[in-house]
Amino acid sequence: MPSNPTKVHLFSGFLGTGKTTLLRHLIANKPVHEKWLLIVNEFGEIGIDGAVLSDNGIPVSEISGGCLCCTAGGQMSETIPKMMSQYHADRILIEASGLAHAAGIIDELENFAQQGLLSISTVFTVVDPRQFTSSDFFTNPLYRDQIQVCDILLASKTDLCTPDTLALFQQEAEKLFPPKTLIASISQGRADIAWLDLPTTEKARYRIKVLPENTRQYQSQGFTFAVENNFDAEKLTAFFNALPTLAQGLVRAKGIFRVMDSWVWLNWTDGQWGATQTSWRRDSRFEIIAEAFDVQRIESELLKAIE
Repeated sequence: MPSNPTKVHLFSGFLGTGKTTLLRHLIANKPVHEKWLLIVNEFGEIGIDGAVLSDNGIPVSEISGGCLCCTAGGQMSETIPKMMSQYHADRILIEASGLAHAAGIIDELENFAQQGLLSISTVFTVVDPRQFTSSDFFTNPLYRDQIQVCDILLASKTDLCTPDTLALFQQEAEKLFPPKTLIASISQGRADIAWLDLPTTEKARYRIKVLPENTRQYQSQGFTFAVENNFDAEKLTAFFNALPTLAQGLVRAKGIFRVMDSWVWLNWTDGQWGATQTSWRRDSRFEIIAEAFDVQRIESELLKAIE
């Protein structure tokens, strides 16, 4: 057995809570002497987050479609040994789909831990306090699963919360058992790199076997466009502004687009969207997650935005 097994960190959280932004910040502050690997899982078939994270020089493996512990579970069992044989890494950071059963992923990782290949280190879950304090979310088994297995519970989007909501979040989070190693609020993903080495908390690791992987019955669709296509900035802006009218129960939309020969990462979540530059250059791509939408209409609107 290796004397120093690779540390693995799971990053969980519901759709749009800011897991990718958190990872980008941690990567930007990675110790120079450490070697990291990234595994990114997305609910849909188009890898947006993996594309965004691939501009940092750290090897990235994408597992698309479903949850890491469900339909994609076999892929992870193959991906981890393959990546470890190619690269000697100090840490593996895994970004789970927003609809992933976090405890099931821990169960999968335990198989490698028992072989001495991995050490399951701090598990992070990012939450929106407005969802955390809502019974509609907190009583959902999948959502509770993501919260219960983490060591570090991070509140994002605090600028959109009222003082009462933030106070209630802190109050309820402190009641969780077993208690968390850390409960903190972050802005723009700015987590302390030292949190990676905080101690883990003893907790029950279990797999939820009775739930379908998509417990909220969302529909997902991805679209890709050739690298030579340039998108019109004004038309793309109009498209993102109109998204709530194009999809029923819109939860998340994100994409990478070539715009005026530069490349931008666009994110729609919680009624707002923003843009960030990225070094991705392979193609333009878009993914939407909602309760229902007309695939052909979405594609038509995107095609109209091409110059």
